[in-house]
Parts: sequence; C-alpha cells; structure tokens
Amino acid sequence: MIGAAALAHLELASSPHPCISLDAGTLQIAENPDHADFRVSFTDDPALASVRVALADSAETADFAVVDDAAEAEDGACSVSRATRFVAISGDSRRGAAVIYLTRDGPADFRIFVDSRRFSVREAAALVVGAHRAEPHLAEVSL
Repeated sequence: MIGAAALAHLELASSPHPCISLDAGTLQIAENPDHADFRVSFTDDPALASVRVALADSAETADFAVVDDAAEAEDGACSVSRATRFVAISGDSRRGAAVIYLTRDGPADFRIFVDSRRFSVREAAALVVGAHRAEPHLAEVSL
C-alpha cells in the first residue's frame, strides 16, 4: 500500500497524549473516544484485519519511527487547534473503523519502530493508520 513513504513531521511535544504533526494540522490520541474523528481497533486474527502493521527491528527499516531521544520538545508543536484531528483506540471494531493487526513478520501496509517511554506500539500504530486516513498524500518523517 505504501512503500518507503512515511508520515509528516513527528513531534515529541509535551502534549498530554501522543500526537504527530501533519501538513494539515495535528493528529492526537483521543482522550474521549466519543469525540474522535477516526477510530481504530486491534485484532489478534489477521483474517479480521483491514490494516497490517509490522513491528520493525530498527528505525532505518521502518516507515514510521518513534524514538525518545530529543533533548526538548518544541513548544506548542502538538497543541490542540481547529486543525487537530483525534484518533480513538476502541475495544470493539465499529463499522468503518480500521482494524489493525500487529505482526513481526509477513506482508504489511506499514512498518513502525517504537523505542519510547511516551508512545506505546498500539498508539504509534493508531496514529500511523489515522494519519493515512487524514492525509492520503504522505510526506517523509522528520525526526
């Protein structure tokens, strides 16, 4: 689905929830799932998945990487504005929601690498899938 492309700019901002900065605004994990623009759920059954996300062994082999190595976050890099979109991680797969299968091997729509105290693997996968839905034309990640 997407080769070596990745997502817009990754910002490790001092946001209350994991977020990324996109060309058209920001995408943040929703605090309240009822107010989310996008919903994702996770499955352990690859046959039920609509999106496969592989866990890469290194940042170099990933489409999207989250590494907590920035000395300081940019002020307001992921602040909430009108352009902010929210993605919720749901326990059930609602109609139209992306159903994510995390894998270590096999074919995948996205490859992610996460070495973070602030982002879980599931949060990173939710943001990648949500960003793809929010912005179909993806730019390269800037770490």
